[in-house]
Amino acid sequence: MTFSTLAAARARLVLFVVLTGFPMALSWAESATVAAASSLRPTLDRIAEAFMEANSEDSITIIYGASGRLTAQILNGAPFDAFLSADTAYPGALFEQAPGTSEPVIYALGRLVFWSANHDVTGLALTDLTQDRFRRIAIAQPAIAPYGQRAREALEAVGVWAQIENRVVYGENISQVAQMSASGAADVAITALSLAMLDGLVERPYALIDDSLHEPLAQSMVVTARGQDNGAARRFIEFMRQTDAADILLRAGFQMPVAGMAAGS
Repeated sequence: MTFSTLAAARARLVLFVVLTGFPMALSWAESATVAAASSLRPTLDRIAEAFMEANSEDSITIIYGASGRLTAQILNGAPFDAFLSADTAYPGALFEQAPGTSEPVIYALGRLVFWSANHDVTGLALTDLTQDRFRRIAIAQPAIAPYGQRAREALEAVGVWAQIENRVVYGENISQVAQMSASGAADVAITALSLAMLDGLVERPYALIDDSLHEPLAQSMVVTARGQDNGAARRFIEFMRQTDAADILLRAGFQMPVAGMAAGS
């Protein structure tokens, strides 16, 4: 069927509904482009697959990156219909600076871990990073990546940041941090639990970092101003709050927010 034929068919259907008053809902396939924090790779891919199975007429494309970088792109007109950040501050900035953006909603809580391809990190403490065996310590860039911000907070909280800062190497996002450690470019990484649990990494043990040493990794989401008229984007964000999505997030190492937890808290 050519485009002109399809357009004519749709026009006849609309005319039929108008003339007869027949209560028939019109529904066409919709697609949405979602910007997402790198800590969600590939967890969000699985959620998108489950969403598209349940909503067969919708299509979701996901672009991953550092939350700060994605926020800047959205504010500069990048064509993203929804945004899932690794924190609450960046979606909050969009809500305040880009009129029409939905109010942020927390969808998960992340955790920081140690991971290394070459060292046993079982029982490792942040204060142990001053040891000579850790010559390169990978974290995400704190200026644009929430997991990097929290890693630095934890290192400062135990008083070792000044001692190890000259050994810290940065990934633009948390996925790059995991890759740096896996390749041997770093001796140890402070990365996301969700990434340490991936196939290929999970064979090596990881060690949780005390989350009382940093602000919570509360991760929130918004429908962007651009996406407000995009049904697929709105349905996907709603799906993120449902049981199927929560089950996938839990299996990937994320925690669910406490009932009533506000994105600004």
